[in-house]
Amino acid sequence: MMTTMPPKDLTVAIAVPLEAEYVDRIRAVHPGVNVLYEPELLPPERYPADHGGDPAFQRTAAQEGRYWAMLRAADVLYGFPNESPAGLAAIADGNQRLQWVQAMAAGAGGAVKASGLDTTTLQRIKITTSAGVHALPLAEFAMLGILNGFKRTGELAADQQAKRWPPLRTPTRLVNGSRLVIAGLGEIGVETARLARALGMTVSGTKRSVEPLEGIEPVADNNGLPELLASADAVVNTLPGTSNTERLFSRRIFGAMKPGTVFVNVGRGSVVDEDALLEALDNGRVSYACLDVFAVEPLPAGSPLWEHPNILVSPHTSALSTAENRLIAERFTDNLRIFLAGGELPHQVDPLHFY
Repeated sequence: MMTTMPPKDLTVAIAVPLEAEYVDRIRAVHPGVNVLYEPELLPPERYPADHGGDPAFQRTAAQEGRYWAMLRAADVLYGFPNESPAGLAAIADGNQRLQWVQAMAAGAGGAVKASGLDTTTLQRIKITTSAGVHALPLAEFAMLGILNGFKRTGELAADQQAKRWPPLRTPTRLVNGSRLVIAGLGEIGVETARLARALGMTVSGTKRSVEPLEGIEPVADNNGLPELLASADAVVNTLPGTSNTERLFSRRIFGAMKPGTVFVNVGRGSVVDEDALLEALDNGRVSYACLDVFAVEPLPAGSPLWEHPNILVSPHTSALSTAENRLIAERFTDNLRIFLAGGELPHQVDPLHFY
């Protein structure tokens, strides 16, 4: 059993906007932890959990110096400096005492890769993500997408906008008793499965390391995805963007779906071949797509995804909730206790695969 030992001159710096009450919770973890927090150096939030803050915010030259001096004095950072890959690269080079950075994003691997840090530096500095914090809001959004598709809410909204009362009533589909396939049975996928099962869905899915999961049958790797899709009524992608998942949802994969499948993407846009998805929508393999992520973000104005009648476009906001800052702060305090006890931090970014 690990025993928390008093830290010796451990300093934590808050690099991104955060409410004072959550900073106090971090301070309360251990009396020997010194927390550096200067809110006047941090951009104001425009909405809850706006980790980047107002882009119009500018520090004076003196404030800029104080900000970086504060970060260079830290052993641990809460957030990437300026919430950017460039900020992470700058502090990794400028602070040789830095041991650990807590990222705000669940999928922080892309930003870490974009920072250009070499393997040696990434072995020196542990970078943990907020994976799991966003599982419930993402799972709720995935269920929204499934329900939208099954209950034809897009058509209802269009009829309402046109003030049209259809001459024939069209039945909707029951979610209860339908089959869901989840590509990516990590924390988000498992939470999605829990909500889906509560609505009476039968759930199967894929996982990089195949293992039994309660209430999910069968579990396969991504090579087994086409076989699972043959009987699916709905598909939810939660997979991260890696070299192994690039355009996994291809023409072949969409072609393995039975007609009328509802498709939801809350993973990464790079996992989906968007041209293949549009073809699947037009030929009826996919009846409805609920998309929170895209290959290029912001989604270009000329993209046909905007105007397709059977697509819901969400601007990569499905993970956001008013509780996010609290949840990430709670995750960080748990991680800080593990760190102080010399334990292995969960949800570390893989320095090789950036996963």
